Amino acid sequence: MAIDVASIDSCELKMVDPDKVDMVRRRLPDAEDVTELADVFSLLGDPGRLRLLMSLLEGGEMCVCDLAATTAMSESSVSHALRLLRAHRVVSVARRGRMAYYRLDDGHVRMLLDLGLTHAGHTVAIHPEATGGDL
Repeated sequence: MAIDVASIDSCELKMVDPDKVDMVRRRLPDAEDVTELADVFSLLGDPGRLRLLMSLLEGGEMCVCDLAATTAMSESSVSHALRLLRAHRVVSVARRGRMAYYRLDDGHVRMLLDLGLTHAGHTVAIHPEATGGDL
């Protein structure tokens, strides 16, 4: 007997709990905030940028050349990534003379990274098959 997948993913009723739907709609952030959050998450989805952020998480304030050495990326790649991260307020910069030092912009960014790392560790611990069974 074949299962109609389309029927599983559709509701017979258009709305089961209108009060809950109304409450959730009122609490959802506006479209601009959702778009900005999606942009931040897409920035965090790049391994190179994520290595930079992890370096700043561990090392605090760092210059481009030290970040390049830490992440094994070119200074040009690091500079480009930092420009993107800065534009989205993920990192900030402090200038001292001719040197620029980057840091995570605020505690929220640190919290996102900490939670992401905790989640990644939690997922592997619960689902070892995700790593081929090796921990």
